[in-house]
Amino acid sequence: MPRIAYVNGRYVPHAHAMVHVEDRGYQFADAVYEVCEVARGYVIDMTRHLDRLDRSLGELRIAWPMQRSALTIVLREVIRRNGIVNGMVYLQVSRGVAPRDHVFPPATVKPAMVVTAKRIDPASAASRAASGVKIITVPESRWERVDIKTVGLLPNTLAKQKAKEKGAQEAWFVDPDGTVKEGGSTNAWIVSRDGRLVTRPADFGILRGITRATVMDVAGKLGLTVEERPFTVEEAMKAREAFITSATSLVMPVIEIDGAPVANGHPGTVSAALREAFFDVAEKTLA
Repeated sequence: MPRIAYVNGRYVPHAHAMVHVEDRGYQFADAVYEVCEVARGYVIDMTRHLDRLDRSLGELRIAWPMQRSALTIVLREVIRRNGIVNGMVYLQVSRGVAPRDHVFPPATVKPAMVVTAKRIDPASAASRAASGVKIITVPESRWERVDIKTVGLLPNTLAKQKAKEKGAQEAWFVDPDGTVKEGGSTNAWIVSRDGRLVTRPADFGILRGITRATVMDVAGKLGLTVEERPFTVEEAMKAREAFITSATSLVMPVIEIDGAPVANGHPGTVSAALREAFFDVAEKTLA
């Protein structure tokens, strides 16, 4: 089945899906995006994703490209046309197409939107979770408004490339005081020695991850305590467990940080339990 994309009102073959050269997302990274997991024929946590999209658009003063109800129809139609049962759907909204100028274009310029979807093999993801992933740490190098989910991801790209070159799968950004912020495309967690789930507060300095929020719900169902506070790289290395969360990886155990094993160097039971219970707790919208 050929892939289909939605581009500004039209469903087109993925290979022919194009935006204008003066789209502000291309020229200035003047755009925001969301990624939703599709699992077992359901869109996961759609409400929270669209709520965050609304916030990101508001922070950048970009108008909604269409009514929210219409957008949900487009998302589901792209999923349907691509035959996605397990995978992801990606949407991006830019300020629109206008002659290149740093200041905003006139209000008559309409936002531009693209939506794509692709399959992800759940067995492959489960295999990665069973073996765990390795991470490296890098100094924080991003702008302060990482709470807005913009497409301006060059520092993240450089960090993740550095991780790949070192044989790792993710990079954690670290503040000058040694505290962990988040990963290049994930939120960071540890399990303390007394069994508490620890993650940095999302009021400033990190993205308020949707999977992060749902994992908190899962933790509550499992009777686990979540503590929102900064933690250091040193504390993470000494933790009972560490893991990362995102829409595409869900709960992924971390077995090594900067070449040093976390605990016994194998995935732990807490992250496994969170991953196992995630689907049952998350919001599910039929795709």
